[in-house]
Order: sequence, then structure tokens, then C-alpha cells
Amino acid sequence: MSEVQLIRSMKGLTVLVTGAGSGMGRATAQVFAAEGANVAVTDLPGTPIEDIAAELRARGLSAQAWPLDVSDADAIKAVVNDVAVHFGSLDSVVNNAGISAFCPIDDDDAYEGIWNRAVTILLTAHQRIIRAALPHLRKSAAPRIVNIASTEALGATSRDSPYAAAKAGVTGLTRALAVELGREGITVNCICPGPIRTGMTANVPEGDKETYAHRRTALRRYGLPEEVAHMTLSLCLPAASFLTGVTIPVDGGLMARNA
Repeated sequence: MSEVQLIRSMKGLTVLVTGAGSGMGRATAQVFAAEGANVAVTDLPGTPIEDIAAELRARGLSAQAWPLDVSDADAIKAVVNDVAVHFGSLDSVVNNAGISAFCPIDDDDAYEGIWNRAVTILLTAHQRIIRAALPHLRKSAAPRIVNIASTEALGATSRDSPYAAAKAGVTGLTRALAVELGREGITVNCICPGPIRTGMTANVPEGDKETYAHRRTALRRYGLPEEVAHMTLSLCLPAASFLTGVTIPVDGGLMARNA
């Protein structure tokens, strides 16, 4: 490994970010673009991905939008290929797209549907995107995969078994693929965000946020999407070449705190 390869720059490298229309995904696209990466901004049709990409281009940065429903296997293959063709490479994949999936285990009317949707979007989509990206990642000098899970994969909340199970599956997928792909120099890591100010937490009253953060986190506050995005960036740098198979909580010390 030469010193030239061990650089802390994303300039000229291409990253695909799912769920980039809001929250952590949007922040991730912005952070990577600001660091010189070519950014594929993907999210559901109807989300403001075109505006996000246009805003980045207006700042002289490299970004393009692709509508993508990650529950659609054929769409994943088409978009991943289009991204690699458009930018001439694909070096990093950030599996960020997600949904909330809470339901009591004994809700016979809703549980099965919520479970299936959670597994499809939060877990199955990850492996589909990785599989579609592999031919392109194998051509990269700095191939990186980052899967976004949740601290709910490490310690659950009542009535969130579909979400917690799917997110725990992401941590297992990360370890397994890190081992399988390591011989090719492809790193696979996982981030578990804790309480972050995103669309999923927007409806939580501020007072409840403050109480929860004070009781549960070491830093006594909710995190910002950008704080997660910067950890994601760190894992995708060419210099991050000997870190793989890890799950990193970005949670303000939530998992570290007993009392």
C-alpha cells in the first residue's frame, strides 16, 4: 500500500447515497460533495433530490439525482449501473434509506405487513445494492461500503421488533460481507446512529427530546445529521483501508451509559 493511496480526500471518487432526499442521507450527500466526491443523490420519486443535486452543482460541486425506490430490485440494478456510467466509476456505496417500523407483536392485522416492509427496505435492499455495485467497486482503488443501521440493533425499544430485527440483520450482513470481500480490499462497515434530529424524530416534542437525551446520552443532547455524515465520510476515505467489519455507534454515548 503506497502513501499515495492512503489519502484523506474523496476528490474524483464516486459515492452513491440512498435515502438522500432528507435527514442523514441529505447531509451525507452534502458532506461528500463538499469533499470533492461525485455524488449520486438517490431517493424515492417525489423527494427533493433534483433540488439537492442542483444546489450542490450551483456551488461548483459534482452531483446528480436519480429517483430510486429501494424496494424495487430492477430499479436498483438500473440506477447503480447508470451512476457508474455517468460518473465513470463507483467507489463507495452508502446504504442509508430507511423507514420507521413499529408495531406490537400481537397486532394480527398489521404486524406481518410491517415486518415484510421493514425487512425489504432496511435489509434486503442493502444486499441488492451491494450486489449491483460489486462489479464497479471491484474496479476501484478505494472500494467502500457503509451500511446505516441504528442503535435499535444493539438495544431495542418496546414494539419495534420489525425495525430492530432488520437493523440487527444489517450488522450481521456487514460482518459477513467484510469477511467475504476483504480479500479483494473492499471494506464493509456499519454505523448505528442514536437519537438524531431527522424526519423520523421531528414529531417528538422538544421537551421529550431533552428529557430523553439528558437521561440516556453522555452528551445530553440529540445529534445532528451532519455528525453522522462525517463518520460515514471517514469510513469511505482511501486512508480508511484497514478498518472493516465494524459497527460504530454514533449516539452521543447512549450505548456507553448505564446511569
